[in-house]
Amino acid sequence: MRFWNEEMALEAMVQRLGAVSRHTDEIMHQDLVPLCAADIQEQLRKRFAYLSGGRGQDGSPVITFPDYPAFSEVPDKEFQNVMTYLTSIPSLQDAGIGFILVIDRRQDKWTSVKASVLRIAASFPANLQLVLVLRPTGFFQRTLSDIAFRFHRDDFKMKVPVIMLSSVPELHGYIDKSQLTEDLGGTLDYCHSRWLCHRTAIESFALMVKQTAQMLQSFGTELAETELPNDVPSTSLVLSAHTEKKDKAKEDLRLALQEGQGILQSLQDPPAEGSAQGVNQDQLDSQTTVQRLLAQLHETEAAFDEFWAKHQQKLQQCLRLRHFEQGFREVKAALDTVSQKIATFTDVGNSLAHVEHLLKDLASFEEKSSVAVERARILALEGEGLIDNKHYAVDSIRPKCEELRHLCDQFSSEVSRRRGLLSKALELHSLLETSMKWCDEGIYLLASQPVDKCQSQDGAEAALQEIERFLETGAEHKIQELNKIYKEYESILNPDLMEHVQKVFQKQESMQEMFHRRQASLKKLAAKQTRPVQPVAPRPEALTKSPCPSPGTWRGPENSGSDSSALRRGPYRRAKSEASESRQGRGSSTGDEEESLAILRRHVMNELLDTERAYVEELLCVLEGYAAEMDNPLMAHLISTGLHSKKGVLFGNMEEIYHFHHRIFLRELESCIDCPELVGRCFLERMEDFQIYEKYCQNKPRSESLWRQCSDCPFFQECQRKLDHKLSLDSYLLKPVQRITKYQLLLKEMLKYSRNCEGAEDLQEALSSILGILKAVNDSMHLIAITGYDGNLGDLGKLLMQGSFSVWTDHKKGHTKVKELARFKPMQRHLFLHEKAVLFCKKREESGEGYEKAPSYSYKQSLNMTAVGITENVKGDAKKFEIWYNSREEVYIIQAPTPEIKAAWVSEIRKVLTSQLQACREASQHRALEHSHSLPLPSPASTSPSRGNTRNIKKLEERKTDPLNLEGYVSASLSKPPEKGKGWSKTSQSLEAPEDDGGWSSAEEPINSSDAEEDGGGGPKKLVPGKYTVMMDEEKGEPNTLHVRSGDVVEVVEEGAEGLWYVRDLTSSKEGWVPASSLCVLLGKSNSAQCLSSSESSPGSAVLSNSSSCSEGCPAPFDLQA
Repeated sequence: MRFWNEEMALEAMVQRLGAVSRHTDEIMHQDLVPLCAADIQEQLRKRFAYLSGGRGQDGSPVITFPDYPAFSEVPDKEFQNVMTYLTSIPSLQDAGIGFILVIDRRQDKWTSVKASVLRIAASFPANLQLVLVLRPTGFFQRTLSDIAFRFHRDDFKMKVPVIMLSSVPELHGYIDKSQLTEDLGGTLDYCHSRWLCHRTAIESFALMVKQTAQMLQSFGTELAETELPNDVPSTSLVLSAHTEKKDKAKEDLRLALQEGQGILQSLQDPPAEGSAQGVNQDQLDSQTTVQRLLAQLHETEAAFDEFWAKHQQKLQQCLRLRHFEQGFREVKAALDTVSQKIATFTDVGNSLAHVEHLLKDLASFEEKSSVAVERARILALEGEGLIDNKHYAVDSIRPKCEELRHLCDQFSSEVSRRRGLLSKALELHSLLETSMKWCDEGIYLLASQPVDKCQSQDGAEAALQEIERFLETGAEHKIQELNKIYKEYESILNPDLMEHVQKVFQKQESMQEMFHRRQASLKKLAAKQTRPVQPVAPRPEALTKSPCPSPGTWRGPENSGSDSSALRRGPYRRAKSEASESRQGRGSSTGDEEESLAILRRHVMNELLDTERAYVEELLCVLEGYAAEMDNPLMAHLISTGLHSKKGVLFGNMEEIYHFHHRIFLRELESCIDCPELVGRCFLERMEDFQIYEKYCQNKPRSESLWRQCSDCPFFQECQRKLDHKLSLDSYLLKPVQRITKYQLLLKEMLKYSRNCEGAEDLQEALSSILGILKAVNDSMHLIAITGYDGNLGDLGKLLMQGSFSVWTDHKKGHTKVKELARFKPMQRHLFLHEKAVLFCKKREESGEGYEKAPSYSYKQSLNMTAVGITENVKGDAKKFEIWYNSREEVYIIQAPTPEIKAAWVSEIRKVLTSQLQACREASQHRALEHSHSLPLPSPASTSPSRGNTRNIKKLEERKTDPLNLEGYVSASLSKPPEKGKGWSKTSQSLEAPEDDGGWSSAEEPINSSDAEEDGGGGPKKLVPGKYTVMMDEEKGEPNTLHVRSGDVVEVVEEGAEGLWYVRDLTSSKEGWVPASSLCVLLGKSNSAQCLSSSESSPGSAVLSNSSSCSEGCPAPFDLQA
């Protein structure tokens, strides 16, 4: 982009610099003779002719041809160049007079003289005035020259006279000695090499002046033709680059001036110290030439400086314009944002506290927005300054300034309008709150008037006066005319607020009606005359139980006031009011009691809302005043290195908590302001959202540790100063933890005054859920302190319980002494009960401060719940119970701190085992039913199943068609008495065995006790369907049969023909037929796991052995670690 003022400056500079180039050529006569000393330097060095600077009597320049023996050998081209160059040096005025040639041939021959004169006469390029020839000095040559000159005079006919001189003194008669060099008897100081050096320097300087002018001319054109960028960084780069180029050009100018000054100084210096010889004309001409060149160089610099001033002004104006445009875009976006936000301030509040909160929000928003508004006004003033300074883009700047002013004025007017509406809303809500408070005080007054004192005339009159005094205060506290309210506050009345006004007015009317009825009753009592017989008032015993007795028994039909009050509180209140009216002697007192409870509930609700709003405000204050400021570039220098990228650690998920309470929970609480007893539903519906507090509390130790490291950081001190907080940030970071514990206290208070209300059950459930969340948060705080566990704790399922216990261990596989010592030396372990495993950890010593005091737990071992059994009671200690693993291969005796803690743990473990058992039982039954139709035949020769197999399959089908008979198949198979001669018998417990107090104790299960294992008789044992553990490896298996190994868990499914049993290997997931004889040997004394397996079990048993079918659908047991 180019502008007219810069174009004019460029044109002027081009013209002036072009003139400098022409003048330079004129000064150096380059326009006439384009020869330089540097071009013929070698020819000039031969010195066969030179311009000494001498002048004739009329000022004619003298060119001297010294005695040069090889003159005839100088090429014509060189001779012509030297003559041309020497004649171009004097000024045009001196050269116009004509040159005097002095030809010194005193040591030469006549023939040479003749040749030299003829050559000079033929090739001299300028005007000649006189030719003086010093002829040879030898007698013969002199005589010869006289004779020859007379006879050959015609050969020397020239336009100027040629004078033959015999001696130097004759020469002095034509040219003064001061104008002749020393070799011609003169006194003129001339050094040919110095002259040649000066000429070369002058011509080089002249060339520099000309090139500088041309360079600046092209450079100025380049600068003027540069397109200006549209953004601030690029414009700044262009300005910087052009300034750098200008500085380089100025440096070249400075060097050229320095060089010219040096040449002039060398020309002005005397040739030798003590020399009395003055400066000759040629030297004066050289000085004049250099001075003229310096003048042209100054002209060049002045022309460029003038242009650069215009160009720099343009660049700076462009940069200011780009800054203005960038600021305009940013301010415009900020103003658009605040305009959008102010448009969302449409709420007029639903209570006095809410409106005050909205006014505070509006004031805070206005204060924060004032930065953008003030910046917009400052930017508009900057734009006006650009216009006043005659900026080239006035047409672009002026509309933007006007738009900025319009947006600022629009924002200010909108804020004022919103403040006016909220002020009206504050006034209305203040009136409604005053009316509500007046109504509550009136109800309390009615409820607090003692019934017995009102029976007398004096008491009635005193109560009547008390009521009248209270009603007199209603003039300034109650709503006078509803239509007047509608008209006065029409601008803010929305449907919800109008409904609220109607409710308040209705309550006011109902309360006044109650007062009128009470007045009528009291007036009747006060008007009664004293009778001779003292009346006996009835004794309503029920009234003594009421905390606020009232003379309801004297009202009679006036109990309708309770109906109107109940109508305002909903159908369930109305039902309770109707029920209370039917009670003799308690009708009106019950209504008063309900009103008192309603007031108390309202107080609790107000406290809940007020504290919730304050909590939300504090969270917002922390997020905006601290968290957001950590991303503010203006505050970056105050943040220590330890805080970089640690905002998530310091504040956790506080922003998520704020959004939940601000956008959802607070609004739902405000919707319950008229029915506080229903607030429990708000908690129940949002109970899953409260899980976010668990994440915050888990992060709290890290946040606390980071705060202790960086608490003295200037950043926090500056933020605290700006917020005007008396407490430091750590106090506000504790607010979410305090808030989640505060809810259960408020719910307890609300439940205390809502026992007979509709929402009492919801309040009780909400209280239990909040307490559960607190327990889960507490448990999670312990869970994150576990160290050394290799797996993922999340894979273990939900954490059910955790606590510290004394633990004794007893392992079957171990050294006897170790086994015995272990029984008497307890270990202190912290147990974590999950859905899928129980973890044993060692509690470490607490250290540090604050949250760092929380203990840490070193993981020791874990037990898979699919292989765990329990014994509820241990003899000798009511606080002990047993957890055993893999059929009592590992036994852990657990001692709880109290019997209650033991009972809670045993109950929770029982629930886990029962749920796992039920799941495995259903899975096993489903698989058994699926395989009942698809059992393979024992051999190819068998074409039909045996009778027993057919009967068993039929039973399976019957069980499959009867979904209610869950254990029928197992019951049938276990209840069958053993037969002799068909294998070995098996001890089992009937499913119908009665359940006693120790039903979960392994000591009371004979099948799981050591005595039961050793007792079994010596007779052969019969195989029955069930699950077994293989006790030894099969030595040599028969072909086409299933091969099993020691330790495998197998399920004996069906007995087939030819003494074969269909067996399923649960370890390798293989199936097949096994001979009964081999199967008995392989199983040995292994007991079938029927005590608490997935397929059959007594509900009273609590044993999960290693052959339990839970292993079919559950993960393998955990490895024990020391």
